[in-house]
Amino acid sequence: MNQRVIKEKEPRERNERRLHKKEGTTVQRSFPFVAYVSFRESKKIYTFGSDTNELAVGDQVVVETVRGQEIATIVKPCEPFMVNTGNLELKPILRKASEKDLKTSRVNAERAKEAMKICGEHIKRLGLGMNLIEAEYTLDRSKIIFVYVADERVDFRELLKELAAEFKCRIELRQIGPRNKSKLVGGLGMCGMETCCSRFLNDFDVVSINMAKNQLLALNIQKLSGQCGKLMCCLKYEDSQYKKLREGLPKLNSQIEYKGKKYRVTSMNVLLQQAKIENKEDVQFLSFQELWPDVDFSQR
Repeated sequence: MNQRVIKEKEPRERNERRLHKKEGTTVQRSFPFVAYVSFRESKKIYTFGSDTNELAVGDQVVVETVRGQEIATIVKPCEPFMVNTGNLELKPILRKASEKDLKTSRVNAERAKEAMKICGEHIKRLGLGMNLIEAEYTLDRSKIIFVYVADERVDFRELLKELAAEFKCRIELRQIGPRNKSKLVGGLGMCGMETCCSRFLNDFDVVSINMAKNQLLALNIQKLSGQCGKLMCCLKYEDSQYKKLREGLPKLNSQIEYKGKKYRVTSMNVLLQQAKIENKEDVQFLSFQELWPDVDFSQR
């Protein structure tokens, strides 16, 4: 089916470009300014096209996203759009959020709570292995997004039919992993601070067991795991420093010679620069500098 031709009555200064496609004609706009926004509590920054640079940091705006209309917050001053837009298509900022938009957003949040209860009842009745985490309406209530976690793939086709009949709008069921769940739910980490994922992380790096080995930690998965059940993100943050601190040091259980006797390195504390060495007759706790005088530990 041919796409409907979109006609926009905009001045020539807006640098509109017509892209002729095989199945029809669409219009891709070029904006004079780029606006930087974030959504809700997320710290991730997204770029949108703007017709004005009068939006200030902290202003709430209505934007068009792939999910529909949403409210976002300006986090950086608008800048002139200096990039060639040939391969870049920006979604638009529709308007500065009015009091009516903000009120609608608050009403949507309350309706989403009710929708979550209803969806939970349908999930329970259908016996689906889904753990519902969040529900969210788009601003114009044309779509509702249900976020869930599941151990296995879920056949939610029947659920989708029932929800569409219940809410009379488009339904999106989005599965997330345990780390994303922890980011949404929040909580306190072992350090006593708010979890990194809910406080500032937007993207999750790979955290491997080798990072725990680099710190010479006992490989107790329960103690090394965060709220999400995965290895703690702080292992990633500290990994490069521990690699540097261990440069030139032998591996654990290596045999070394000290004062004419052979010992085995049974443990090391790279932060205090101390090692435990032992043999059948003796146990010693010594500094790295005393054991390995040829290595410069002063810059670590």
